[in-house]
Amino acid sequence: MAKARWHHMLMESHRHVLKAVDEWNCSDGNYSDFLTHMHKAWHYLLHAEFHKDKIDYHYKDPKTGKYQLIDGEPKAWDLERCLKHRYPNTADPVRLNAELFVALRNKVEHRYEHGLKIVTGGKAQALVMNYEHEMVAHFGLAYSLAERLRFPVSLQALTAEGRDQLREAAAKLPKRTRDLVAKFEAAIDPAIRDDLKYDYRVRLVPIVGAKTDADLAINFVRLDELSEEDRRVMVEAGRQGTVIIRDRQVEVADKDKLLPTQVACQVEAQVPFEFNVHPEHTEMWRRLAARPPKSATNPYDTDPRYCVYNEAFKSYAYTPAWVKRIIREIGTVEKYRAFFGKEPRMKKVTPFPRQVSVSPETSEGNPRSKTA
Repeated sequence: MAKARWHHMLMESHRHVLKAVDEWNCSDGNYSDFLTHMHKAWHYLLHAEFHKDKIDYHYKDPKTGKYQLIDGEPKAWDLERCLKHRYPNTADPVRLNAELFVALRNKVEHRYEHGLKIVTGGKAQALVMNYEHEMVAHFGLAYSLAERLRFPVSLQALTAEGRDQLREAAAKLPKRTRDLVAKFEAAIDPAIRDDLKYDYRVRLVPIVGAKTDADLAINFVRLDELSEEDRRVMVEAGRQGTVIIRDRQVEVADKDKLLPTQVACQVEAQVPFEFNVHPEHTEMWRRLAARPPKSATNPYDTDPRYCVYNEAFKSYAYTPAWVKRIIREIGTVEKYRAFFGKEPRMKKVTPFPRQVSVSPETSEGNPRSKTA
C-alpha cells in the first residue's frame, strides 16, 4: 500500500535535519548549510502536519480567493507563515527560536560563520530539540530521530580562555548581525529568553564517588527553584559559559520531587481553602500543560520546570516550582474562583474549648475553706 503524502514530506524533513546536524558536528561544517537544512527540515515538518490534519497551507489571492500559482501549482506557505499558524502565541519560545534562525539565515556572511556558531550554540541546540519534540508529539515515537541526532558540548565554554573566545566572537560579528540578534531579543520577555526551548544551556557537574555506568553526569539546575540572587548569578554564569565544579558523593534520582498527594498537602497548607488531588490538582496540570494525559503516546512530554516522568515507576513526580506555580495561580479565594469557576471549600475552623472562669474564691482548682 502506497504511503500517504505527508509521510513522504516527513521523510524529506528527516533527511534535512540529519544533514543539518552533520554540518554542525563536522569540524569543517558550514554554518550556512546548517541554517538552510534546519529551515527546510522545519518547513517540511509543518507542511506534513498540515497535510495530515487536512489544513490548507497554500496562499490565496485576497481579492479573487483563488490560489496563487507558481509553475501551475498552488504556492505553499513559507516557514514564517507556517510558524504563525502552528504557534499563534507570539511569545511561544519554540516559535521565537525558529523565527530567530529564519532571520539569521539571510544575514550570514561566510567569514563570520564560526563566530556566529559559537554565539548561537545554545539556541541551535534548542532548534534541533524543539524539532524532535514537535515531530514526536504529532507523529509518534515511531518517527523519533533521538538516537541519530547528536549535538556535542562546545569545549570553548569549559575554560576561561573559552569564555574569552565567546565574548571575542560576539564582538567580531558584523554590526547588522549583532543588531539583528540584539533587537530580536530586546523584544522578548526575559523569562522567555531563559526558557530552554529558546536557548538550551546546561551546566556540567563532575560527580565524585562510586563509578556508575555514566562516566560523566550532568546536573540540571532549574531557575524556578533558585532564590532571586542565586538566579541572577546562575543566569549570568550561563550566558558566559561558566562551569561550576563541586564534589558530590551520592546521586539520587528525582531528588526533591513530589507525589500528587504531597503537592496537594503543601498547597493546602498555604491557602485558606481545601485543595485536593481530585479534582483541583488534576485539572491544573491539564490546563497548565504540566504533563501529558495518560492516553498520550509520549509520556515524557512534560514541562520540565514542573513535572518529570519516572520510567521505573511509570508515574509522574512534581517539582517545588510546581507548588509555587499553583499558589500563584489560585492562592486566594478570588484567584481560585476565577480559575475553576466555582467557590472554594473553605477549611473548617475548630473552635477552642470553652474556658471555665475561675472565681476569686478558687485557687489551684480547689475551693477555699471558710472560717466560721
